[in-house]
Order: sequence, then C-alpha cells, then structure tokens
Amino acid sequence: MIKDLLKDAESRMKGAIEALENDLTGIRTGRANPALVEKLPVEYYGMETPLFQLASISVPEARVLMIKPFDPSTLKAIEKAVLTSELNLTPNNDGKVIRLNLPPLTEERRRELVKMVNSRLEESRIAIRNIRRDANDAAKKDETLSEDNEKDCLDRIQKQTDEYIKKVESIANAKDAEVLKV
Repeated sequence: MIKDLLKDAESRMKGAIEALENDLTGIRTGRANPALVEKLPVEYYGMETPLFQLASISVPEARVLMIKPFDPSTLKAIEKAVLTSELNLTPNNDGKVIRLNLPPLTEERRRELVKMVNSRLEESRIAIRNIRRDANDAAKKDETLSEDNEKDCLDRIQKQTDEYIKKVESIANAKDAEVLKV
C-alpha cells in the first residue's frame, strides 16, 4: 500500500515537472525557438488548432522564426493568431510564409519574463503540494496502516515532495538565468 501510494505521488509529481518544462519552453528568451509559437491556437475551420498542426516552423536565423503553412489558405488565420497572442510580435507575411523577427529583449521585458517564470514556478509548487496533500489524506484514511507505518509513510511523502520542489526550483532558476542573459 505504501509503495503504491509513493509511486502514484511520484508519477503525478513528475507530471507537474513536465508541465512546468512545457510551459517554460513557450517563454521567450533572446533567441528564436519554435516552441515559442508551436502551441499557439489558430482558428481553423471553426476550431482552435495548435499551430504545429497547421504549419512547419523553422529557425533560418538566430532571431527569426519562419512559419510555412501546409495549406496556404491558413496564412491569414495564422497571422491573426500571432497578432492577437501575448508574444508582442509583428508577423511579416510574403504570401507564402510568415516571418517573425524577434527583437532583442529590453531589460524591462526581461524582468516581466522573470515574473512570468516565477508565477509558473509557484503554480508547480502548488501542484506538487496538492499531490502531497492527496497522498497524505490517502495514507491517513488507510486503516490497515499502523500508527508507526502511517508516520513513516507521511515522512517519505514529505521527503519526496521536498525533492521535487527542489527540482522545480532548479528548472525555474535555470530559465531565469537564460532570460536574464544578454
């Protein structure tokens, strides 16, 4: 029972870390990265569709993203999606592809991005703590555990939680450093 509880909590905590890593790939740093726009929702035949399903995204230069739609009729919808996104980028449409020029980040914008990273960090911490709470509740409700086994289980869950929170913080600190790097 204890092993199952710990395995379940660990797999859910790993999921929280993967979600954080996926979120952080979408936060812009000084160089172009296709992950910046690949999950951008585009209105396509009345449905919100991620950009990577509608176009190929490449990096021809260090500060340029090139979006080439599979279907040329989606060019305007992709352009509109980029304009309305929170990326603050202006698309250059030449009729076949869209180019996104990424300007150098200002100090003020870097600080905003660090705040965004920190808010995502806090969301991940909360998710991990909620997983801990669920595991602790399950351990306390299990009537087959003796008092000592229950205490041991709660201690192991806490150690696991501390370990995953440290991992989340190290991931966020690395992203902070990447964003602040000029």
